[in-house]
Amino acid sequence: MTQIAERVTVEVGGAQVAIPAQFVVKAWLESLATTASTPVPATGRPTLAAGELYAGVILGKDGAPDHHLILLPGAAEEVTWEKAKEWAASIGGELPTRREQSLLYANLKEEFEEAWYWSGVQSARYSDYAWGQTFNAGGQDGNRKRNAFRARAVRRLIL
Repeated sequence: MTQIAERVTVEVGGAQVAIPAQFVVKAWLESLATTASTPVPATGRPTLAAGELYAGVILGKDGAPDHHLILLPGAAEEVTWEKAKEWAASIGGELPTRREQSLLYANLKEEFEEAWYWSGVQSARYSDYAWGQTFNAGGQDGNRKRNAFRARAVRRLIL
């Protein structure tokens, strides 16, 4: 038989304090709540600003949901990798990661021209290369940072 505690006793500064269990549980549940700058309604999707598109959820390393991915409006055309990063920051976003680009291709492909787009990921092997993705076939590859590609910016809402 499981016994439910009516009170939880904790020691604070040498004194024992008994707290009703319901308040401890409530405080614990509130500590688990996400404090995000963008509210997430009951639908599970964040509130979007004008022109933004919801791409989906990116999973973390343990397979649990990590963050919502939101595609920002607008695109940069024919820019180097550095210029693409500057442009994304100027509109309050970042270039997507490789995993995020895969999600964008899967869920919002129609929002992209059939062209190469920069990711925000630099090559681990070559400092003058960064990753990009083509939105005509979905492939990813390392490319010279001086190449001129398109760029889209995203924002993330941590779960």
